Amino acid sequence: MRWRWKSWHTVVFLCSAAVFISYIDRTNISVAAIPMKDEFAWTETTKGFVLSSFFIGYVLLQVVSGTLANRYGGKVVLGVAVVWWSVFTMLTPPAARVSLAALIGARIALGLGEAAVFPASINMVGRWVPVASRSRAVALFASSLSLGTVVSLPLTGWLVREYGWPIPFYAFGMVGFVWAAAWVIGIGNGRGVEAEPVPNDQRSIPWRRIASTPAVWAIVVNHFCHNWSLYVLLAWLPSYFRTTFGVTLTNAGLLAAAPWLTNFVMANVAGALADGMINRGRSTTFVRRLMQGTGLLGAAFFLLLMQTASSPMTAVLLMCGATGTLAFCFAGFSPNSFDIAPRYADVIWGISNTFATLPGIVGVAVTGWLVERTGGYAAPFIVTASVGVAGALVFLKLGSGQRQID
Repeated sequence: MRWRWKSWHTVVFLCSAAVFISYIDRTNISVAAIPMKDEFAWTETTKGFVLSSFFIGYVLLQVVSGTLANRYGGKVVLGVAVVWWSVFTMLTPPAARVSLAALIGARIALGLGEAAVFPASINMVGRWVPVASRSRAVALFASSLSLGTVVSLPLTGWLVREYGWPIPFYAFGMVGFVWAAAWVIGIGNGRGVEAEPVPNDQRSIPWRRIASTPAVWAIVVNHFCHNWSLYVLLAWLPSYFRTTFGVTLTNAGLLAAAPWLTNFVMANVAGALADGMINRGRSTTFVRRLMQGTGLLGAAFFLLLMQTASSPMTAVLLMCGATGTLAFCFAGFSPNSFDIAPRYADVIWGISNTFATLPGIVGVAVTGWLVERTGGYAAPFIVTASVGVAGALVFLKLGSGQRQID
């Protein structure tokens, strides 16, 4: 049968584009902060406050955005969110010139907007994507964060060098408005799949039932453990290559890009494999546990091998192994909320991503402390691997592919 583009393909493509835009908007300041620090005479501590302030807004609105998407639909919530954070992306340069407090306020506001991107996208997948294709859909839009990171860092560097540090904020902010126009024009207000039936005695979100379900906490724990690896590697890979092997800053960035391209490719391979196995009759519980176990245990294995890397090429290959296997989590815990509570997948994602944002603050900071104390990256990689193993064991014990909440 000939493949045809369907309406839900447009939904998934635009959700993927929204995640991509969210990551170019959140990471561009990592490069722009270098000239900003000189212009505004920041200390390293001040620079750290600026870079981390995004997560304050991001963590605060995860559950709220999931709840809003569940009630009003992902189309409205995601559309408003992208416009909101695009405005504050473009307001970043003038805010920086007003005061440090204004800049931090703009970064917190950016985080508030971006908090909606994953819960709202999950809601749209539930509304539009057939059950048989949801692993692939979630893997595609979730893995777009890797592409956003790969594109943002070198592109921001070039724009800063050629046109000055404010330009990336204006340029990337405009991309969000273009996306918003495509979203309004290209996405309908209805649904692509039949809505889940609502029990007569249950018109509101069953918070107590969600909070007391072990399979939900398996997702929460594994989202945290996955993001520990994700955020640590996103933040520290360029520094690892530069300090361990003495490569130039430019080459460190290029070497760090290869693992994230691998992550994007393997995430989508994993999504296709998961859907294929489930559609051929394999137990959904088995498939989710297999994907999650492969992701966290595989990444842990390669991270432990990083101590044996004696050249940049060996290190890149091992790190590609780590990020490539980690990508299988996008077919493990990521779509699992559709299996256990399809009507509340967006809410569960909001809850789990609240906890999963903490490694962006704690995990990255702990890694820096360990590098400073030990003089190398062996200890941080061991800690990150250990977190992954712990998460895998929890999911293998508590993870489920069966419906838990009606």
